[in-house]
Amino acid sequence: MLILLLPVILPVLFGILLFIYKGFDDRKKRNIYTGAALIISAAVTLAVVFCTSGTLTLWKITESASITLKCDGLTKFFAVLMTLMWNIVGFYAFDYMKHEEDEKRFFAFYLIVMGVLSGIYMSANLITLYLFYELMTLTSLPLVLHSLTKEAISAGKKYLFYSIGGAFLSLISIFYIYTKCNVSDFTAGGFLGEVPAGDKNMLLVFVFLALVGFGCKAGLFPLQDWLPTAHPVAPSPASAVLSGVITKSGVFVIIRLVFFSIGADFIRGTWVQYAWMGLALLTVFLGSMMAYNEKVMKKRFAYSTVSQVSYVLFGLSILSATGMKGALLHVIFHSVIKDGLFLVAGAIIVYTGIKNVDGLKGIAKRMPTVIWCFTLYALALIGIPPASGFVSKWFLCLGALEGEIGVFRFLGPAILLISALLTAGYLLPITINGFFPGNDFDYGKCEKCKVSPLMTVPLIILAVAAIGFGLFPDFITTAIDSIAAGL
Repeated sequence: MLILLLPVILPVLFGILLFIYKGFDDRKKRNIYTGAALIISAAVTLAVVFCTSGTLTLWKITESASITLKCDGLTKFFAVLMTLMWNIVGFYAFDYMKHEEDEKRFFAFYLIVMGVLSGIYMSANLITLYLFYELMTLTSLPLVLHSLTKEAISAGKKYLFYSIGGAFLSLISIFYIYTKCNVSDFTAGGFLGEVPAGDKNMLLVFVFLALVGFGCKAGLFPLQDWLPTAHPVAPSPASAVLSGVITKSGVFVIIRLVFFSIGADFIRGTWVQYAWMGLALLTVFLGSMMAYNEKVMKKRFAYSTVSQVSYVLFGLSILSATGMKGALLHVIFHSVIKDGLFLVAGAIIVYTGIKNVDGLKGIAKRMPTVIWCFTLYALALIGIPPASGFVSKWFLCLGALEGEIGVFRFLGPAILLISALLTAGYLLPITINGFFPGNDFDYGKCEKCKVSPLMTVPLIILAVAAIGFGLFPDFITTAIDSIAAGL
């Protein structure tokens, strides 16, 4: 079953070759090579995860611990999302990165991270998952550090320290979990089995520590502060995949921990479930408030990510099929929308130099296609029907109202509604001021920008998806139902 290694190793080899071969110093050759590498890696990844079964053990550490790869329904779900988003953003980056230095290094690590993410999704147990989780931090760090300015280095340190701190909490929890079971491979519904009464309270503590630790990548309070620091200094394509894909890898790890290792029944009705819901809703509210008050465009979108990814974590914390359905739908929709928003920010910064939302008056007169796409993303993220965000938020609220989760049954939907109003408050004014700057606006200075097709086409694709998934959600919800039903 060595074929299972291809989705991991192929993009990594493509990235290493790009980095060391001097012939790729030429931009045209480099872009052709990188584009081909992205497409081939995506095709191989999807072919392997959909057409192969069985497992591949790379290293057997002990009888119950090994480095093993395996594919299941959840692997397919996240692999499809990652490969599509990685390709769309990658092709956008060909035009964006020509305005930056060290393009070769950026695309090399961009390819390497793609392979590491495949490793996360194909991990068969917590040990393998933790290995690739740490590798994701180390290989994505250069994307944050890319410009090597003082601010970028400071943001990179923060990203690294937060990630390592969260991973440490998770690692000690994994060690404790492994001492309480004889099975290691992920199993739908969990492999924990019966736990002696005297061990249950301590195990709950370690499960909570793991949730907080892995929640770092998903922007869960109190380890969320790396997101608004890293995004403004990273190139916009890096910000897009950090927000749209890498934060979802934090979500993926939490799903594996709760639903494939511990088991939802073990924490249902305990203080861990309620603490998890409380942290998720607190993050939703705080992220929305910070976004509403933030003036730097990319930082505003970063705070929005903090809030919106915790919608997903709240849905998971309900521990029901409906909550899981809403959470996984929001994984897709938020990835599409937030990738689009950061790509919009990149286009505005490249062609106008504007970084603050206060400078966006009349921007639609200069970049109409870009701002129309932004408007569709905004409507979808707010959750205005029939846009995609409405569908996922509907199931999240329905899951809460159906669940036996005490006060959170009503508190959850209320906070999601407040967050939606705040989302409208920090996104729609950009559209309104962009199209209707007012009578005192100097239209003479409003020269139209010719945005390249490499930037506009990905924006249009994502905008169509943001609305189209809301109009025709059945093919996605059917796939998700099969995943959620088994958990």
